[in-house]
Amino acid sequence: MDTKLRIAIQKSGRMAEKSLSLLKDCGISIHSGPGALKASATNFPLEVLFLRDDDIPKYVSGGVADCGIAGLNVVAEQGDLDAVVDELDFAKCRLALAVKRESDYEDTSFFEGKKIATSYPNILRNFLETKGVEASIEEISGSVEIAPGIGLAAGICDIVSTGSTLLQNGLKEVETVMLSQAVLIQAPDLDGNKIILLNRLRSRMKAVRTAARNKYILLNAPNSSISKICALLPGMKSPTILPLAEEGWSSLHSVVPEDMFWDIIDELQALGAQGILVVPIEKMIV
Repeated sequence: MDTKLRIAIQKSGRMAEKSLSLLKDCGISIHSGPGALKASATNFPLEVLFLRDDDIPKYVSGGVADCGIAGLNVVAEQGDLDAVVDELDFAKCRLALAVKRESDYEDTSFFEGKKIATSYPNILRNFLETKGVEASIEEISGSVEIAPGIGLAAGICDIVSTGSTLLQNGLKEVETVMLSQAVLIQAPDLDGNKIILLNRLRSRMKAVRTAARNKYILLNAPNSSISKICALLPGMKSPTILPLAEEGWSSLHSVVPEDMFWDIIDELQALGAQGILVVPIEKMIV
């Protein structure tokens, strides 16, 4: 029987869409019908289990799945951070404390002796201990934002992405408890063949993430400015320089982090760079 790597991902929602998109970008084709709980890849030894986000760490730690994609907040709440092998750069959010908008909040001492509603009691408890605050934790699931408005709690600890849900419920964010994103987690005691497959998958994922963070840049520049432009565009090793048909000019090709490009565009133009093209990179293996 051929060895297959079994990966658990969320069965619905944005995390599910992003996880499947990542696998697709890794060149892995997966076909599954609506409501399917399991699917196999057609061109990679991979089987996908579609689960609730909260169940993924349990299935992975129990060895039912060899690896999984879950929110770091979920993994941390279940106390299994040692299972995290890669951060995946999507589904970014934060676990935050929030109180009523009209509350006079200065620091975490506001919560001393008060009640906080959350779906993440373990993370919150650890955070409060680091702050030296003793508060009562009311564990609830779903609709946490309503708790202060109905007098159930003085504040909440919940996942925040844009903050719009807090505003709609008359709340304001006051403390960041932890930053979260999608992570890849690994089961303990994988055999050698599974480790090989997992490393192949991780290598593909890394290539996709690296490509997303970088752009391929091409520009024309006078030869007199090449050394200064090279200092701005180091590339993976150094920029590729090709002579143009026009005497005294060259074409430079390089790879730069996308956020870095906007910091240096004015300097490039001041050095005489023309015809600047910025091209997305599909995969990048370093």
